[in-house]
Amino acid sequence: VVPSVAILAQAARSPRTVMAVGKNKRLTKGKKGGKKKVGDPFLKKEWYDVKAPTPFLVRSVGKTLVTKSQGKKLASDGLRGRVCEINLADLMGGDEDHAHRKI
Repeated sequence: VVPSVAILAQAARSPRTVMAVGKNKRLTKGKKGGKKKVGDPFLKKEWYDVKAPTPFLVRSVGKTLVTKSQGKKLASDGLRGRVCEINLADLMGGDEDHAHRKI
């Protein structure tokens, strides 16, 4: 029985059979950052009404889509500088004499 104990002790000291105690931490960790969630871009948007000035009979011209306010970035800043091309006949209440003009 004693010789077998000596063989086991010798095997434990050889460099090929010694294994590290504990788990390999590199295998358990995932990649840094991970995958980014892909969501619907329209969930971050708001609809705004486009209105014409008071001299026109038809006030409601249409609607436009703007990214919602978040932090210091305001939705009203996203509306500034937009250009709408509208037919004058639509603003005058269906007057066909002005159908060729766009505002």
